[in-house]
Amino acid sequence: MQFSKDILKTLAVFHLDRPEASWEDLRERLKEIAEDALQGHSEDSRGLYMEIYDQMSNHLAEAASIGRFNESQQRTIGTGQRVLRAAQERLEGRPQDLMGIIGELSCSTSVAPSLPLSVLPSDDPVTFETLSEMFLKERQGNVTGDTHKAVTSNCRTLSALLGDLDIRTHTRADMVALKERVMEGRKPLTVNKLLGQLSTVMDWAKNNGYIERSYDKDLKIERGAESERRPFSRDEVATIMDHANALSGSDWKRWALTLGVLTGARIGELYQLTQDDIKQLDGITVIDINKDEKGKTLKNDFSIRQVPLVDGAYGFSLKTFLEWVASEPGKLFKAKAHYFNKPLNEALREPLGLKAGSDQSFHSLRHSLSGLLKAAATPEVIAQSITGHSSGNITYDLYAGSQRVPVGTLHEALVKAFALP
Repeated sequence: MQFSKDILKTLAVFHLDRPEASWEDLRERLKEIAEDALQGHSEDSRGLYMEIYDQMSNHLAEAASIGRFNESQQRTIGTGQRVLRAAQERLEGRPQDLMGIIGELSCSTSVAPSLPLSVLPSDDPVTFETLSEMFLKERQGNVTGDTHKAVTSNCRTLSALLGDLDIRTHTRADMVALKERVMEGRKPLTVNKLLGQLSTVMDWAKNNGYIERSYDKDLKIERGAESERRPFSRDEVATIMDHANALSGSDWKRWALTLGVLTGARIGELYQLTQDDIKQLDGITVIDINKDEKGKTLKNDFSIRQVPLVDGAYGFSLKTFLEWVASEPGKLFKAKAHYFNKPLNEALREPLGLKAGSDQSFHSLRHSLSGLLKAAATPEVIAQSITGHSSGNITYDLYAGSQRVPVGTLHEALVKAFALP
């Protein structure tokens, strides 16, 4: 098997680089990872961890699709993906799935349930209500009382919506129809919470032999569609840049804010920039977002890009910026991640008088730039080349993935976007 270095790192995290490891060993490692995901995060580090979990999940999926693994390893990959999804749910304020998985991993390592499918009455339907009652009984004592109440409430809602459907013989169409009923009158976050609970119970039932298969995956509303993060208006961005331009030329926050405004780069992408990543291409200064150096990570391969800097945009001084870059060998931002993210978001909120926990953060700058590009009628493929998004089109993403839009074209698009009134 030929895996990339990034995939190999992820496999090592889950001890999948140890073919001799037993399921018990792998289960303990999964439990450690799940418990680590419960650690506290600052408001500003959540986005970074969300991207890390996304990346690791993609690595596991790719490894599973092309690699050969024994039964225990395959089980670990599947459970690992559940852990990563649940860790993301926890970062969004919904810890139920993660706590349920920890409880599941804390139970006996036996794969045989107390009432296997083969001894359940064959003529009676196995409803979601039946499965969830057994699930809740097993979880009791492994989670807090409040969590147990929340999970119980979710399961009751799902049981009412699924009714007498026999889960042993359910189809994908049944699950899609369920999603439509769940979405009626509910916010996206609530919809995803219920669908996450559905998957937790279905995975538990399948792992314990109550059902042979489940068709509940990939039903959730994508995070982009459910996001309640509000972009900054053009006036708000101008206020942020006025504040940044007034800071000392040696203040790293000035340049981190500026790069966020001018490039829409993610906070984790900026944090990894080095002096060598500020380059001249065809006479245009760009930031080179890459993962060529040791320790660099990106959300996915589409995140690799070179974004031009527009001199004069919002009063940006390219000359002063390059002077600062020349004085910072190695990593441009040398503080530890926590001492980069938190102060940067505070510096962003200060000129606007925003409070911590508002619906605007550093990531909102990314949405703001996307909005400017859209308002300037920027072709989608050019906007995606600037922001590092996938087009969702297999022709562009797979077959044309190695062909980059010229830097000059990207620069022209940004000049036009920033020049709008």
